Amino acid sequence: MKLVLASASPRRAELLQQMGLEFDIKAVDIDESVDAGESPEAYVRRLALQKARAAKKFYPAADTLLLGSDTAVIVGADILGKPTDKQHAFDMLRRLSGRSHTVLTSVAIIGSEELCIVCQSEVSFSTIDEQQLEWYWASGESTGKAGAYGIQGKAAVFIQRIEGSFSGVMGLPIYETSELLKQHGFKL
Repeated sequence: MKLVLASASPRRAELLQQMGLEFDIKAVDIDESVDAGESPEAYVRRLALQKARAAKKFYPAADTLLLGSDTAVIVGADILGKPTDKQHAFDMLRRLSGRSHTVLTSVAIIGSEELCIVCQSEVSFSTIDEQQLEWYWASGESTGKAGAYGIQGKAAVFIQRIEGSFSGVMGLPIYETSELLKQHGFKL
């Protein structure tokens, strides 16, 4: 059975490699806008499924599993996506500073059927001052990451506590992904 990661995320590829899996990568381009009235959980679930479905067009064989995933940082009822520029990243990090937030990561696997889960983690940040914001922006890590931070990098200095899945906050919950793969008969 063949596995295809429907993502250009180097972090997701790294996590699948950590699991000892061989896979192809097919980056797909989908609209990541939030639909009116859409809950954060429905949002990440929809995007993960859309990514896997988009990759299926390129890998239609019955013995292929398509894996799509999406991560969102949630503050209150607001979904923080990827920052568009420095100011946007600073605005997001200021909202995360000194408080806890939720990280939702959805994993969808399409094979003979469509399976999808949402993993929830809680992350608590320390207070981030302006000098730290500049330092973190200069690291380049804010770019392309939900909530403008990567837990596996320099942003770890801001994190007081995490409850849930570290790999889920990175972008692909390993345990949940392995369980979905097993449900599809994929040998780990």
